[in-house]
Amino acid sequence: MSKRQTVGLGRTAEILSWNKNQVLKLFRDGWSLSSAKWEESVARKIYEAGLPVPAIFGIVEVDRRYGIIYERVEGPSMLSLLIAEPEKTELFAGVFAKLHIQMHSLELTGLPSQRQRLKRKIHNAEPLPDNRKNAALRALRKLPDGHTLCHGDFHPDNILMSSRGPVIIDWNDATQGNPHADIARTLLLLQQGDTPQPANIDKEQISSMRSSFIDTYLKSYTKTRPISLEKIELWRLPVAAARLSEGIKEEENRLLSIVEILVKSEFHKRSRR
Repeated sequence: MSKRQTVGLGRTAEILSWNKNQVLKLFRDGWSLSSAKWEESVARKIYEAGLPVPAIFGIVEVDRRYGIIYERVEGPSMLSLLIAEPEKTELFAGVFAKLHIQMHSLELTGLPSQRQRLKRKIHNAEPLPDNRKNAALRALRKLPDGHTLCHGDFHPDNILMSSRGPVIIDWNDATQGNPHADIARTLLLLQQGDTPQPANIDKEQISSMRSSFIDTYLKSYTKTRPISLEKIELWRLPVAAARLSEGIKEEENRLLSIVEILVKSEFHKRSRR
């Protein structure tokens, strides 16, 4: 394995070169065969539904670790192109919206429940006090289930701009659920996620790019597929609380602040009724 080139690194796996047309997603120590099989079955189901995603070629064991062989997709991420060409922000945001619409037009069975995944993540959010976990869980219980395919981590760094068009990657968090929740998660990532600070763009420009991207994304999405901004707002609390289970230290204080504001807002709404 030492001879294989590292293509990418994640919290759960390494992406290594396998051959000219394939890469290996090699899970870190402790990842079970059953977990690898589950991810492979979900990835195959999504590929067979016709979405622009990498093809799957099976599971292998390497150095007592399990991995999935995927099609090698050549091309920069949408995020890297956004940073290199900020003048194309609205163009990329429109492409981003079309991909999300295409995803949400599908209803796939046999995927994990979005509600159950959010519930588990909220329970596992160590930085969150118990009273705030309970508030997020109460909010989640009031929200409706859905049956659409949801990515669970849809942002520009998970889209590769290949010669055959954009390809969506990293389906670890794919679920069957409510598209408003998936959009709420995407908006949280777009608003709060850390963006590399290149030499050619200052902080004010990054902030302007975020705002422009989000505005164009929402407008482009709603032109084709009606959504309710009010319904997206209702998902913000459980989505932000669940994000705190992911151990991203640089986001922790911002997320705790968001949860606190949303809990207090919900309290004031109830007290006025």
